[in-house]
Amino acid sequence: MNIIDLLSRELNIADKSVKKSLELFAEGATVPFIARYRKEATGNLDEVQLIAIRDRHAYWTEFEKRKETVLKTIEEQGQLTDHLRNRIENCKDLNELEDLYLPYKPKKQSKGQKAIKAGLKPLALLIQQEPFDFRIEQELPRFIKGEIKSEKEAIAGALSILAEWISENDKVRERLREQFNRYAVFSASVKKGKDEEGANYKDYFNYSERFERVAAHRALAIFRAEKEGILSISIDVEQDRAIENIERSVGRKYAENSYAPKAFEEAYKRVLQPQFESELKKELKEKADEESIKVFAENLRQLLLQSPLGGKRTLAIDPGYRTGCKVVVLNENGEYKENRTIYPHPPQKQMKEAVGILNTLIKAHRIEAIAVGNGTAGLETEKMCRSNFGTTGIKIFSINEAGASIYSASEIAREEFPQLDVTVRGAISIGRRLMDPLAEMVKIDPKSIGVGQYQHDVNQPLLKQKLDEVVELCVNHVGVELNTASYPILSHVSGLGPALAKNIIDYREEIGGFKERKQLLKVPKMGKKTYEQAAGFLRIENGSNALDNTIIHPESYDLVKEIALLHGTSVDAILNKEVVLDESKLNGLDQSYDAYTLEYVANELQKPTRDPREPLKEARYNDIASIDDLIPGMELNGTVNNITNFGAFVDIGLKESGLVHISELADEFVSDVQAFVSLNQQVKVKVKSVDLERKRIALSMKGLN
Repeated sequence: MNIIDLLSRELNIADKSVKKSLELFAEGATVPFIARYRKEATGNLDEVQLIAIRDRHAYWTEFEKRKETVLKTIEEQGQLTDHLRNRIENCKDLNELEDLYLPYKPKKQSKGQKAIKAGLKPLALLIQQEPFDFRIEQELPRFIKGEIKSEKEAIAGALSILAEWISENDKVRERLREQFNRYAVFSASVKKGKDEEGANYKDYFNYSERFERVAAHRALAIFRAEKEGILSISIDVEQDRAIENIERSVGRKYAENSYAPKAFEEAYKRVLQPQFESELKKELKEKADEESIKVFAENLRQLLLQSPLGGKRTLAIDPGYRTGCKVVVLNENGEYKENRTIYPHPPQKQMKEAVGILNTLIKAHRIEAIAVGNGTAGLETEKMCRSNFGTTGIKIFSINEAGASIYSASEIAREEFPQLDVTVRGAISIGRRLMDPLAEMVKIDPKSIGVGQYQHDVNQPLLKQKLDEVVELCVNHVGVELNTASYPILSHVSGLGPALAKNIIDYREEIGGFKERKQLLKVPKMGKKTYEQAAGFLRIENGSNALDNTIIHPESYDLVKEIALLHGTSVDAILNKEVVLDESKLNGLDQSYDAYTLEYVANELQKPTRDPREPLKEARYNDIASIDDLIPGMELNGTVNNITNFGAFVDIGLKESGLVHISELADEFVSDVQAFVSLNQQVKVKVKSVDLERKRIALSMKGLN
């Protein structure tokens, strides 16, 4: 099988691009590096296409290895015919491959194998060949021996043998698989006595849906309920039609009084239906995992790339009731200055004292922004800040604090602030998330950030792989300032890793800061190949070479010098916009440089990339106290704080977020929620309905945004 040709057709990407991408991966190139700096080699493939090539190549490589194992096993049994070899070698479907292998696959002791051991194989062959049961019954007495004590046992054993032979027939399996794929019904029902315990799953107590229509979030919810012992699940097709399909596949008609139809029935009920149910459950779970992880990955991408406030003197508050609110002060560089604890909420209710302390800190440090964690007591603390400081010009933000407690107890936090309590470290993390979300959240395992519903139910290794990919892509998309970057964010830069990141920081401290990119080559363990992968994503502000503060790769510096020479000016003059590039002069360089490199270098020279993230805007606020204040038809301001396959959750300033169902997102039909909204997007919503008992708020965006 030609994997490159297969990938080209499967992904609709030119053979040449696939081949070159795989060569670059084999050389150790990363996805961000290839996507940005090797466009000419791949034909301008983006990160998504490159990841697809890499992942599908890994899949088909493993598939070929499985073929080799299957062929070797069958050959060792002396049963590999030319016809079978040809079918296996040309197979491109894993289920089909396993069907071909099934009759030769080493098995555990089954009912049929036990019957063969008891001497009933000749009887099974007789039933298979003889259309009339009375002739078979004449032969039964000679099989009553050893473990077989009766004619009934003999028939049952022979039917078990036949059922397993039938279930291993690749034509039978092909026809049955087609029936299951087209007509299977996915059903769930509550287990006896589990109604009260499983109340959260009551929507699925008597659930049935065509298998092909089951949505990812429903599948994951039902699988979770099954795991918790609340629901029973089945996947089935019409049994009579399935048995008819088996008989047609066998290719022989039997009399109604033959024993063979009983073997067909046993083959379906005991072997084939459970096997296909298991196969489809696995397929559904994998599909649901894949779809959900895609949503989780996009949620994480949007969280990491959310707008930074930037260098502002910040007061950060980690709210709480009994233990109080931890307050920290950070300067414009995110450096910790001091901390206090206030108790404005029950049980202490020291509101006046709390406001006084905050006011003192704000004046002493000339605070420009307040960051309030959105956890326990977050809503009340935000309202306290708005009522007392909302008109002072200080910007107030509610910050998603998911994972902050994980950071505060981590080794990274202990290294940064060994003398501070974990609660104070958590408040520092909240403040820094406001200033630069990406730089702060890369310190936390992505799974701890809380990227979506059912994230703990999906394939965890795959989830980790995809979330780690997102972190890498985001870090390299934004770029990293070499002289201020922390060890965690440096470790995600293309080509680096934890060990090299620490070496860079150690060398940075040793030399007092980097003056130019090429100094990286003096970092211990930094080879030329690694430098090539990383250099373009590491910027140096106020260095000795202005190009080191752009995304232009050092390998293109000679091109920049040629461009400056053609214009009779200096590189600094171009970067400072003192000279506008003349496209006609650049055309002469086409013979020496590829068009992609020339275009990206010219664009960067005219508009150097600093930070691609949008500036942060303060959210609009709703003056409502509780869910009881909501009235259907009321229009409110909101901020999208979670996205799922079935809709978006919106923060409207209450403890309870409201759900805008996918059908209420827009006046037009919506198939992809993320095509219409993004995390932290400010939106207008209308209250559709309120369920006070279950604390659920239904919202709509139709006709508003």
